[in-house]
Amino acid sequence: MREVFHQSLEDVQGRLVEIADLVTVAIDKATRAFGTSDVALAEEVIADDQVIDDKAVALDELAIEILARQQPVARDLRIVVSALRISASLERMGDIAEHIAQLTRMRFPERAIPKGLKSTFTKMGELDVDVARKLSDLLRTQDLELAEEIRNDDDLIDDLHVAVFEKVLSDSWQGETAATVDATLASRYHERFGDHAVSISKKVSYLATGDWTVDADDTFIAAGSRSDSE
Repeated sequence: MREVFHQSLEDVQGRLVEIADLVTVAIDKATRAFGTSDVALAEEVIADDQVIDDKAVALDELAIEILARQQPVARDLRIVVSALRISASLERMGDIAEHIAQLTRMRFPERAIPKGLKSTFTKMGELDVDVARKLSDLLRTQDLELAEEIRNDDDLIDDLHVAVFEKVLSDSWQGETAATVDATLASRYHERFGDHAVSISKKVSYLATGDWTVDADDTFIAAGSRSDSE
């Protein structure tokens, strides 16, 4: 029974990595579509989001089945519960990629990126893709140096997010209402994508170290140590 249980946990990890890889593809396509007004590429992201949703639901069902049948305790319980939360964040990251693609489709054949912000959004897109790739590797390897890199990249995304708002609120901003809305929405999507990646990286770090650091999305502080059975 114990061997079957550990195989189930490995299956959970494998499915998380699979979803993270799909999210990486989605954000890469979405940001490229956003930057070039490639509506065909945007349509691919929108259509493929259902695949991410379906895989997240299947993973959640597996995790719930493990909880019901195996009744894990200590670190094993934390792994399963964390998998449920990570799955939810990954699903949301896929939704964010879809939202960026929808902005591209909505403004086609015009460019969704307002004038004067192309370089900013190009950099934000590159950082989001880099974060997504590192997140996949983190879930695959539990290399905590990647968690630190994700947090550092997210700080850069936050700085760019602030720069977008400063731009659209400045006296020199000449964009129309639609351009202002597009800029603020797109910037928020990029910023939230990075936030979800950081949230996941903290959960992985917690599983590896037993220590929890609260971020904006968490409502409690937990500090634990590995059980003797770990």
